[in-house]
Amino acid sequence: MKLITVGGAALNQTPMAWNQNVRNILRAIELAKEQKVSILCLPELCVTGYGCEDAYHSLAVIEMAQRLLFEEILPHTRGILVSIGIPVVLQNGIFNTVGLLCDGKLLGLVAKQHLAGDGIHYEPRWFKPWPGDVQTEITLYDGKSYPIGDLFFDISGVRIGYEICEDAWVARRPGGDLALKGVDIILNPSASHFAFGKHEIRTRFVLEGSRAFGVTYIYANLLGCESGRAIFDGGVLIATGGNLIARGKRMSFEDVVLTATTIDISQTRMSQSRTASFHPDLKSFLAGCVKAEFQFPRASLGRLKASDPVQPWENSDEIKKEEFTRAVSLALFDYMRKSHSKGFIISLSGGADSCASAVLVSLMIEVGTGEIGKKRFLEKIPYFKALDERMTVRQMTEKMLTCVYQATANSGEVTRNAAAKIAEAVGAEYYEFNIQTLVDGYTRMVSDSLGRQLKWETDDLALQNVQARVRAPGVWLLANVKGALLLTTSNRSEAAVGYATMDGDTCGGLCPIGGIDKAFLREWLRWMEKQGPSGLFPMPALNVVNEQQPTAELKPKEFHQTDEADLMPYPVLDAIERAAIRDKMSPREVYKLMQHTFATKHSNQELSNWVTKFFRLWSINQWKRERYAPSFHLDDENLDPKTWCRFPILSGGFERELEELHELTST
Repeated sequence: MKLITVGGAALNQTPMAWNQNVRNILRAIELAKEQKVSILCLPELCVTGYGCEDAYHSLAVIEMAQRLLFEEILPHTRGILVSIGIPVVLQNGIFNTVGLLCDGKLLGLVAKQHLAGDGIHYEPRWFKPWPGDVQTEITLYDGKSYPIGDLFFDISGVRIGYEICEDAWVARRPGGDLALKGVDIILNPSASHFAFGKHEIRTRFVLEGSRAFGVTYIYANLLGCESGRAIFDGGVLIATGGNLIARGKRMSFEDVVLTATTIDISQTRMSQSRTASFHPDLKSFLAGCVKAEFQFPRASLGRLKASDPVQPWENSDEIKKEEFTRAVSLALFDYMRKSHSKGFIISLSGGADSCASAVLVSLMIEVGTGEIGKKRFLEKIPYFKALDERMTVRQMTEKMLTCVYQATANSGEVTRNAAAKIAEAVGAEYYEFNIQTLVDGYTRMVSDSLGRQLKWETDDLALQNVQARVRAPGVWLLANVKGALLLTTSNRSEAAVGYATMDGDTCGGLCPIGGIDKAFLREWLRWMEKQGPSGLFPMPALNVVNEQQPTAELKPKEFHQTDEADLMPYPVLDAIERAAIRDKMSPREVYKLMQHTFATKHSNQELSNWVTKFFRLWSINQWKRERYAPSFHLDDENLDPKTWCRFPILSGGFERELEELHELTST
């Protein structure tokens, strides 16, 4: 029996926030030492922060990371093995590497072999992939040479190898070769972004890696909204022989979450030896091996079976709604504190989107203070002097969230009442502005210039848009006065078809619901009304929102304006969007799929018209999506042109394809 205590830490880092990043790393090492951890795995590129983007092309950034590694981090690694990620330059190529630190020394650097270059990841823009089975040397900040490449480590007989994030997601994983070299432990330092259901996939490859390779597998991820769009959910995973023996908390508001357990190296070795298909690679047994001596502390038998701190919400039947709640709440908090904003401003229309945004801000405070306490919550936003630990959560919300209902002549009592009730329910500061005189002034000014009266019969869209745009300056002014962040409240369904007024309801610095479709958002609001997140109370006041038919409320009441009358039913819109944009189907293919899906609810002519409308609106509104405020990435249906879904601003607009669809449906 050879017992070793191992651990992984999830860190909430920020690109090039050097002091904060080093502080979190040192805190993780300190916590690991307190728990007698011998081997600690930290996330990928945790010194610089993962999301540095083109700043990786700055030699100053790479040199700063190395300087901090040698001067401020290495001295704290006496008595422990620590895995830490930094970028390095070798022969004019930049490589994403992980160094193993041991007793105050750097033993060597393992370079990432498979770069994440799809979805929101652009690693090939900055890094070069390391070829398998290649080892060389590199001179670093301290002027000394170190081994680098496809390495593994023999530490007093305990063999440690690496799969760095994407390395574990590919068909030919490095772990297979490491297993043949008799590796005992595989470390996976990762920067794996959150998406609905993705944690299950990670858990599977950790379990399968530990089983197939006959090793202990330690996975450590980043945590929080690191650089503005991607959310990292943390969730350290430790598995041995196909069994998950420890897992860390996800979506934590802490900066450092350590998960540790004790493993039996002898047991994993014997499980390998009992596997008939295992044939050790005796020829290259020592190729790429870096040896070092280390006195492993005595580990406790009592920690062989670590507790499994699964949060109640992880086992919910409504896991997608729970993940949405926790992920966006955490992301809002990180975005606020990392931008040094003093809370949020929302132009609260009384409809689903703006009310959902207000509820999410209130949940940010409730979930955050509930997990880490008011004192710790406030310590993370020390610049926000208006807050005090003696305040109730509701009093804190009033200081951190301001909602404004901005009425025109077309606004109704239903939405005004809904806005007031939701603001009261969440505890926000609430104002009502009447902007009709401003709308009248702009309308009169343009009418006088044109020499004719603007009318709904001839100027419908212009008269709608001016109302939305007039709402912008007042809330911007309020946000500037308060030093707060103005939230936009457009959802993904609206973004797909451009159903938003640029410089009107799209104005703001962040769009918290821009990554989610309208149909899900309405389901989530009904869930929040009736049930709510695990451990929290539901919000019955949301019935005033959920009973409404969604409407922009920009036309006179006699027009009976609703979103779905302007566009199409939201379930159809979302289904067309998934097929056309996520799955890249042609208009004909989309139409046939919609026939199959909605044949009992809508006519062929309706479906054909809606498919045609979608593709036309999608094509002409890319310029709007290019200008939307940043939103959080939540799934593979994202429309953000910077990080996920690129489309030309100018295009042919599917003219030929839509002609063929028309021919199909007219025969």
